[in-house]
Amino acid sequence: MERRMLAKDEEVSTEDVEVRREDQEKINKFSSLHQREAAMEADLKQKQDKEDLEEISSELELADEDEKIPYKIGDSFFSLPVEQVQDLLTKSSEQIEQEVEKLESKLSGLRDEMQELKVALYSRFGRSINLEV
Repeated sequence: MERRMLAKDEEVSTEDVEVRREDQEKINKFSSLHQREAAMEADLKQKQDKEDLEEISSELELADEDEKIPYKIGDSFFSLPVEQVQDLLTKSSEQIEQEVEKLESKLSGLRDEMQELKVALYSRFGRSINLEV
C-alpha cells in the first residue's frame, strides 16, 4: 500500500478503490440530483422574486378607484379597474406562495436523498471522492 505525506502528521492512502457498478449508479444518481437541485433553486429564486406582488398590491391601495391600471396577462397589457387588478394580484400571490411551498418541500426531499448518497459514497471511498458542491 502506497502512502504520501499531505501535511505534518496527516497521511492519505492513494490505493485505488474498485468502483463497482452500484457505486457508479450512486455517483450518477447524485450527479443528476445535484443538477435537479440547481434547477429547482433557480426556479425557487425566480418565484421568490415575484413576491413583489404584495408590495404592488399595497401601492394600489393608494390609487384612485376610478383609475384604470395596466395589468400584464401573458404578453399583453390590459387596462383594468383597481379592484380587479388587486384581486388578480392576490390570486397570483397565493398561487406563487403555493408553488414556493411545493418547491421547498421537493427540494428538502431531494437534499435528504443527496445526503444519504453522500454518506454511502464517502463511507466507501473516503477522501478519494469529492461530492461537495
